[in-house]
Amino acid sequence: MLDTLNEKFSEAFRSLSGKSKISEQNIEDTLKTVRTALLEADVNFKVVKDFIEKVKTEALGEKVLKGVKPGEQFVKIVHDQLTALMGDTHQELNLNVPSPAVILIVGLNGAGKTTFSGKLALHLRGKLKKDPYLVPADNFRPAAKDQLLTHARNMGVDFFDSDLSMTPAKIALAAIEEAKKLRKDVVIIDTAGRLQVDEELMAQLEEVRKVTNPAEVLLVADAMTGQEAVNVAKVFHEKVQLTGVVLSKMDSDARGGAALSIRHATGVPLKFVSTGEKMKDLEPFHPDRLAKRILDMGDVLTLVEKAQDAINEDDVTGMMKNLEKGRFTISDFVRQMEAMNRLGSMGSILKMIPGMGGMLRQMGDLSPAENEMKKMRVLINSMTAKEREETKLLKENSRIARIARGAGRSEADVKEFIAKFEQMEKMMVGMMSMMKGGAMPNLPGMGPVKGFRQAPKAAQPFAQEKPQGNKKSPFGKKYF
Repeated sequence: MLDTLNEKFSEAFRSLSGKSKISEQNIEDTLKTVRTALLEADVNFKVVKDFIEKVKTEALGEKVLKGVKPGEQFVKIVHDQLTALMGDTHQELNLNVPSPAVILIVGLNGAGKTTFSGKLALHLRGKLKKDPYLVPADNFRPAAKDQLLTHARNMGVDFFDSDLSMTPAKIALAAIEEAKKLRKDVVIIDTAGRLQVDEELMAQLEEVRKVTNPAEVLLVADAMTGQEAVNVAKVFHEKVQLTGVVLSKMDSDARGGAALSIRHATGVPLKFVSTGEKMKDLEPFHPDRLAKRILDMGDVLTLVEKAQDAINEDDVTGMMKNLEKGRFTISDFVRQMEAMNRLGSMGSILKMIPGMGGMLRQMGDLSPAENEMKKMRVLINSMTAKEREETKLLKENSRIARIARGAGRSEADVKEFIAKFEQMEKMMVGMMSMMKGGAMPNLPGMGPVKGFRQAPKAAQPFAQEKPQGNKKSPFGKKYF
């Protein structure tokens, strides 16, 4: 979704390269390109006009800081204005109410309400340590109940077996009473939708809101619909007083206009973005982090938070002990691959690293590299546990032949994998030696590395926040 915006903004900033100062003349072309990029992203033209004026006023009134290039300073100004446009700071869910806190999920059909309800339950249980209760209250589309209950069973989350012959308001009241008996922390009510806004739907939602007094009313809007998502949010907010918006399908080819417009147009904060079809593919919305992604500054904090969930501390401890002994096993490599899979696709991970956006555009399709990893996994699955720990055993021709037969590949493929792994082993062991003898930089959310000389702290152009959650570093106390 951000690729086009990222490319256009990079193109705009190139025109400032080599300039000695910011002036109205030399930022005119840059602002024109930025304006075009935002309009092509389906951002409301009034929002674009206001944004460009603010950037221009700020840029021309800013004194160029000593030691900072004018182009870099202009990027900082654009970053700050993008962040302000989307709401400045992350808005947490308001759950500081008597239990159970009720969260009402609303939206049109096809936006992803039911899937988001399941994702939210998983997020509340995993990140916030809450005990959620899922309630299907969509009596307009009966299949929504089956879908939600399937999600609940797969995640091991409790649910209310609604009687869809009842009105949504009566279903909600009955579910809340049951949740109280079960001592649930949060009740998530998945309500009905329509293909478009109509009076019957709004009347139903107003009644449900009135009888449940929810802590949160979250609208799930389809990011692919652009400005239409903003218009839908306006109508829902007018009728049922939204407390937050969730953008679904942010992993699609959506142009980004909804994300950049919705807060400015409605006053309602974005609270979550849905980034895939799996239940774990949900991210709290941070305006400054999205602004950094748009400007190819990466999103290291989100990457660290994902790593906290994906990386097993015991696995890392075991790998580090092996590396200290000058060993890196195939089992260690497998655990690395599994952690990478949990983090997401190779492309999505690289996009969170500052400056990688432009490089990824040059690299093009990463699927061949990902397919190569899958082929490696097939070969590894044909090895014994001892062979994964003792690579020298793989020099035996009989073992190579057996692995090839088991994987359905040629012996040459097995030998090629062994050669590549031996190169990787040397690299990993070499990196450990360099870290022990040199400097290890600070990373957001991680402390100094025990036993390693710490590099000086670099000046940061943007304030850094701490990763969310109460988890300690997945790398354990021994090493960090």
